[in-house]
Amino acid sequence: MRPRRPNSNSNSNSITVLVLAISFGCTATTWAFDEDKAENEAKNEAVVHPIEVAPSDWPWWRGLDHTGIAAQDQDPPTTWSESENVLWKAAIPGRGHGSPTVVGDQVFLATADDQQQQQSVLCFDRQTGEQLWSTIVHKGGFPDPKNGRGAGNEKASLASSTIACDGTLVFINFLNNGACYTTALNRDGRLTWQTKVSDYVIHQGYGSSPTLYQDLVIVSADNKGGGAIMAMQRATGAVAWKRDRPTKPNYASPIILNVAGKDQLLFTGCDLVTSLNPLTGAEYWEIEAATTECVTTTVTDGTHIFTSGGYPKNHIAAVAADGSGTVVWENTVRAYVPSMLQQDGFLYAVLDAGIATCRNSATGEETWKSRLAGTFSSSPVLVGDRLYATNEDGATFVLKVTPHSVERLATNLLGDSVFATPAISGSRIYQRVAHGEDGKRQEYLYCLGNK
Repeated sequence: MRPRRPNSNSNSNSITVLVLAISFGCTATTWAFDEDKAENEAKNEAVVHPIEVAPSDWPWWRGLDHTGIAAQDQDPPTTWSESENVLWKAAIPGRGHGSPTVVGDQVFLATADDQQQQQSVLCFDRQTGEQLWSTIVHKGGFPDPKNGRGAGNEKASLASSTIACDGTLVFINFLNNGACYTTALNRDGRLTWQTKVSDYVIHQGYGSSPTLYQDLVIVSADNKGGGAIMAMQRATGAVAWKRDRPTKPNYASPIILNVAGKDQLLFTGCDLVTSLNPLTGAEYWEIEAATTECVTTTVTDGTHIFTSGGYPKNHIAAVAADGSGTVVWENTVRAYVPSMLQQDGFLYAVLDAGIATCRNSATGEETWKSRLAGTFSSSPVLVGDRLYATNEDGATFVLKVTPHSVERLATNLLGDSVFATPAISGSRIYQRVAHGEDGKRQEYLYCLGNK
């Protein structure tokens, strides 16, 4: 499959890229995308750069180690409000549930503006919150129930993927015009390449995030029309391998973990648990397990991988990752949307219904549970012994956790709606929050830190 030219509108011969000035008083710079020039530049820039990110970065979905566990050598705040420990906040046009991505001195975020019919990548200064640029990736092509392309679940957004950054390029998945596309931009906001992953039939929505491995960016697009898991060259978007998937809806993101002595590309959902060679796409093993619709991203204790899902079967399960097909333990607990955490042989979860739990990862035995409040879509993040969990109403619960005890340190209210998982790096919390203002939803990116 040949990467297509970056194109924000299937009926247009050019794409408009807006680089927004830092202050609202400045004029935006606009230029048209030139396909021939881009192809020549792509040939010249097709060097595969190593993945270069720092321990203090949060460069992709679930952080540096793909686990939701942040570096322990930091001290993010435990209390905040609209007037306390807010270092900066920046207004976000449109709506999205993708998490912030933090690399170097930049923070990246995906958004979708229904009124303007635009899906964009935004970039902010990490220290000040000033917007550095905004690039339109797609214009038009939004779902329309009138033409049979429904919008899916009312909670879904058209910017629910989290950007991945390899230090040179940023990668984002968007559902647009009945298909899923992966797009690469450089860190100045210029579109580099765009490749179609699969046609896509909307059921609930789309929110799978890209993952990076060696020279590849790996993405997924499970759907009722028959989707795919696909690997592309990071530098060019050329397809390295592609595997077709069942004709079932599913929302998990592919994840690569070192488990049972080797790197495995792990994927749950469509009533399967799948392990692939991330370099070739060859199957290591696959079993009928989990459930049809999964959202969470798999974690591991080095021996087992842990699956969870919510339709049609509620479950948390431990699957041996040695290819034996053994389901070591399983229960009927509903951990559908928030992903879990594994540390030191114990599995921490915040259930959709607002209950935090801890289990022995080898046996599944519950060691404690604590009722929080509200409904959860955002995944928890662990920093040392502090667990941060935010519900859909904007309340963040800060818990001190050990395998056998839990203590609530604080409850912090910020905004009216939160679906995105926060990024925690450099002792700062980057959180996407929505406020109700004049009867409308207005999103902000907050940077929270101890003052």
